[in-house]
Amino acid sequence: MATIQRKTETLQDADAIKAFLVSKGLVYEFFKTPESLDLILDQKGLTDAEKAEVLSGLEYRFDQLKKEHGYKANDLVVLHDEVPGIQDMLAKFDKLHIHTDEEVRYIIDGSGIFGFIIDGERFEVHVSKGDFLSIPANTNHWFTLDKNLRIKAVRYFKDNSGWTPVYVDESKVLINA
Repeated sequence: MATIQRKTETLQDADAIKAFLVSKGLVYEFFKTPESLDLILDQKGLTDAEKAEVLSGLEYRFDQLKKEHGYKANDLVVLHDEVPGIQDMLAKFDKLHIHTDEEVRYIIDGSGIFGFIIDGERFEVHVSKGDFLSIPANTNHWFTLDKNLRIKAVRYFKDNSGWTPVYVDESKVLINA
């Protein structure tokens, strides 16, 4: 279950988390991952065949999301401390940016931090296994791994051509830093 860190409080109650994120225009759900995938998800890294097996085991979720939201493609990203070039990869996304398409993540293992500046407020959403987060296009955010340096996330796309980060000057969107 996600937690939210704001300047003045930490939200840990599921209803409070969902209500806060909805008020900021974000979609949050919690989807338990199938136990049949636990053995493979417990591994640090995955081969391409194992990634395909995981996506196949989650096909029911993709089918549901295609019907409800019109997603056309998905893939699985696996990040951990032994991935070659991991720091360079993370450096692309740990600065404030937007995408011209929505960013959708279903966390199926590990954990990380999505940071946001919305309506002038800075806050962080700490995500972990089971968290589903949809960030609308043109929403100021960043992402980084937490101290565990490990995450597996299914990414859903309507059009991945809009997925290049467009960096934003934080001083122009933050109020009362």
